Amino acid sequence: MITRRIIGLGAMAALPGMALAQPAARDLAPGAPAGFRARRTLDADVTMPSPGRRPWAAQVPQIRVGLLGGENEADRMGRFGAYQALIQQTFDVPVRLFAASDYAGVLQAFSARQVEFASMGPSVYAGTWIDTNGGVEPLLVAEERDGSISYIAVMVVRADSGITNLEQMRGRSLAWADANSTSGYLVPRFALRRQGLGVESGQYFSRTGFGGGHEQAIVALLQRQFDAAVTWTSGQGDVNEGHTRGNLRAMVDKGMLNMRDLRIIWQSDPIINGPITARTDLPQAFRDDITNFHLALPKTHPQIYQQIERGGGTGYRTVHHQQFQFLVEMRREEAAERRRRS
Repeated sequence: MITRRIIGLGAMAALPGMALAQPAARDLAPGAPAGFRARRTLDADVTMPSPGRRPWAAQVPQIRVGLLGGENEADRMGRFGAYQALIQQTFDVPVRLFAASDYAGVLQAFSARQVEFASMGPSVYAGTWIDTNGGVEPLLVAEERDGSISYIAVMVVRADSGITNLEQMRGRSLAWADANSTSGYLVPRFALRRQGLGVESGQYFSRTGFGGGHEQAIVALLQRQFDAAVTWTSGQGDVNEGHTRGNLRAMVDKGMLNMRDLRIIWQSDPIINGPITARTDLPQAFRDDITNFHLALPKTHPQIYQQIERGGGTGYRTVHHQQFQFLVEMRREEAAERRRRS
């Protein structure tokens, strides 16, 4: 059973912003500054913006939406097709999908001002915030079925491997998902180091490598290219269905995975969900409209919401940068660790 508590794992508990799984009361925004009042999809006054072209369209003549890598492109574009059409219909401006080949692609697109907003992992958000000198802000995160706004990283092995715990992974191979992934790289490495394990290839694990994304890492595991892989899941609901939301659930839904073929041997403490993020140099009215659009989406178009979120919860909740500051510090520590190694 997943324990919903502050993400600890030794020194992690000392970082700010770690109380990530509080009950979903309207005025509770874990880690947010005093006075910040979160809005939620479940609020009675949340409605879809009325259709029509806005004054901000003079500055934003087209909306470019970044899509993270980690899934094959055909499935990714298929999931977001109806979403793209709905944004275009609502705001009467062209909408383009920017499908990055990996997580770094969306980070670089923000830095080059090639996208207006994107849904991204918390580590990608932190890296983008650093690279743009605070030129992006988080608008919303997904809210889970229990009202929390967190998910977990898990390490999985093949069920027929005989591996039942982390201790048995000594001398075995491990696939990371992506170097900019929170659950598929940053948090597992941070957490395992705090447990005293060497996370570089040839230390605790015989070999580590990148799967090329969450979906690809699990495929590599199933094809016996690695003994274990790390990925993300909500940690809620039936594990045999891949939980309620996440990469495992998405692969189950697409017929790519039977959870009986995997075993979870390690999990992180809860991590704040990745935010829908926008550039701060865009008009405030644009950012407000995008926020209101997403808050209302689960109520008005539940199927589109479930497609883009790879499952479903209770909708979205507004957030503040301060809730992600601990990940900024974590990325800086990881960068310092790389410099020490080199």
